[in-house]
Amino acid sequence: MQYPDNSHTQELPEDALFSLKNESEKFLVTLRSALQFWRWILLSAILGIVISVAYRYWKPVAYSARITFVVEDSKTSGTGIMSALAGQFGLDLGNVTGGSGVLSGDNILALLKSHSLIRKTLLTQVDSSATKSLADLYAETYHWKEKWKNSSRINRQIDFPADKRMFTRLEDSLLQKITENILKKELVVAKIDRKLSFIEMQTTMRNETLSSLFCQRLLKTATGFYIETKTQRLTKNIQRLQAKADSLERNLNRKTYSAANANRLLLDANPVFAAPEVSAEISARDKFVQSTIYAEIIKNLEMNKTAQIQETPTIQVVDAPELPLPDTRIKLGWSILYGALFGSILCILSIMVLQRSNRRKNTYISAA
Repeated sequence: MQYPDNSHTQELPEDALFSLKNESEKFLVTLRSALQFWRWILLSAILGIVISVAYRYWKPVAYSARITFVVEDSKTSGTGIMSALAGQFGLDLGNVTGGSGVLSGDNILALLKSHSLIRKTLLTQVDSSATKSLADLYAETYHWKEKWKNSSRINRQIDFPADKRMFTRLEDSLLQKITENILKKELVVAKIDRKLSFIEMQTTMRNETLSSLFCQRLLKTATGFYIETKTQRLTKNIQRLQAKADSLERNLNRKTYSAANANRLLLDANPVFAAPEVSAEISARDKFVQSTIYAEIIKNLEMNKTAQIQETPTIQVVDAPELPLPDTRIKLGWSILYGALFGSILCILSIMVLQRSNRRKNTYISAA
């Protein structure tokens, strides 16, 4: 029986083992070789500095306005009257019922980013002496008014007066564009820490005054929106009870004069006739009934006012933006440093890649 001859079988070479030490030595050798081209590296660093500094001055300056505030959770609208009634006896149902509403929890984060509130804020006056709105200032700052005026589709001056209530379809679309640009790029609302109640709102815009005013007024608009919607039912109840109280007060005053007049007639009346006594009794009874109803109305009115106070949130501003605002432009020294590092590192890496590529090419040629 013959066996195959394996003496001439070609054996495959084993792969070289990976060694971190060898790779480090190769990298250092390549780096030393690359550093020999120091003139190119220096030229790349200078070019990086020029590009970095040019970009620093070319990029528009933006100013950041930051406001930090704390929101105290209010009582629920369904238990406001109960809390007010319990408060008459020295009890507090706040810990039992808990807090909810527009400004409770993380709802404030979404509320401050709503399109309607941003639109209302943009349509407020820059100052009290002019009808110019924040939307006008925004469009002027970003040179959008010139762009709209020179465009073939619009081709006219667009203004957003603060006292204007109705806008055209075109003006509404442009306002929506401003709002979306603010939401996407210039407005950040977040909690500083999930365990804390501090909320930070930051606006970054190219106009220092615009950034500061918009940041503060957006918070003011959100607070006003909450008070208007959250306490609307209680406000209507207070107005209704106040109207009833005023009407009862006038009737009670008339009944008081009528009772006093009846008592005076009773003193001068002939004891034989009973009519003056009956008239005085009826006047006294009507006065007592009116007084009782008036007292209950006043009690309910005060309870509703107390409930309204409890429903109104307490927003405490911790840090407000102060002029001058910090700008987002990087300092000149850091710009020079970053440009030099980027240019030199990019040049060194390029030289190392080219050297390794040439070395492998020479190895393949010699092996062939």
